[in-house]
Amino acid sequence: HPACSPVLQAARGYARPVTRKKKDTPSHLDDLPPTLLKKDYANLPIMSRVDDVVKRLLSLEMASQKEKMKVKTQQLVEKVRRSPNDNGSFEVQGKLKKGRILIRTLEEHLQRHPKDKRNRRCMLMELDRRRKMLGYLRRVNYSTFENTCKQLDIQYSPPQPYTRRATKRWLVKKAFCIKVFQEKQKLKAAQRLKQRREWQARARAARAQQE
Repeated sequence: HPACSPVLQAARGYARPVTRKKKDTPSHLDDLPPTLLKKDYANLPIMSRVDDVVKRLLSLEMASQKEKMKVKTQQLVEKVRRSPNDNGSFEVQGKLKKGRILIRTLEEHLQRHPKDKRNRRCMLMELDRRRKMLGYLRRVNYSTFENTCKQLDIQYSPPQPYTRRATKRWLVKKAFCIKVFQEKQKLKAAQRLKQRREWQARARAARAQQE
């Protein structure tokens, strides 16, 4: 504007542009109905006689994220449970369900805060831990492994085989380590032979005294 001073015009030129607010990332806990009761109060018979205000206070409408994760974990347990009284199977008792919820929560957190390196490291560690448990379940019981991946919506990818380029330095180091191991085994064998002879001598002396 021509009536503005040069200082004011410069200040307007250096003004910070208006940033639009980012849209909230959809959470995996949004599918929980708000009228659902918390885990500690869901199976109480007295809840059928309480007031609507009390039910609202004890429902997920006013619950924290931790309490919602408990309800979500219980729902996942019901999906992978082999029988109504199953509480000791690997998929029910293990950390597969907790790892799945924690990984989804960390993914949503990293979408909002992509520079959070600590939580990214925690998520990668949890993914590696879940891959190991799924690999064990795959070796032991493949049908249960398939059902667990289907119910928990998990895609299993086996780890890549570890390869190392065989350099001359690495071959020399490996040969030296093998030689050291063999010498150590020889020393242990000689020590065990010496102990065995001492025990035999003690046993002969004890038999001689008894006779």
